[in-house]
Amino acid sequence: MPEKDATEQFSRMLKSFGDAISEIFDDPELKKKAKELGEAAKSSAKTFASRFEDDDVKKKFREAGKAAEDFGKGVQERFKEKKP
Repeated sequence: MPEKDATEQFSRMLKSFGDAISEIFDDPELKKKAKELGEAAKSSAKTFASRFEDDDVKKKFREAGKAAEDFGKGVQERFKEKKP
């Protein structure tokens, strides 16, 4: 994946996550913080881009991805509709 694509995806992911959390709790302060998080990620994209090819960073992102996947599965299971 080209560096530009990776940093854009990373920035979008952080913004989407922050937006989703703020919507879940419907809190104006969380919405403000989510926007700040997205803007910070966007402004840091160039720094992130230079690190995406580092093997240690790749490993840590795989670990973070696995943790996010486990979290998502746990949330999904927690709120799964119970069938009678």
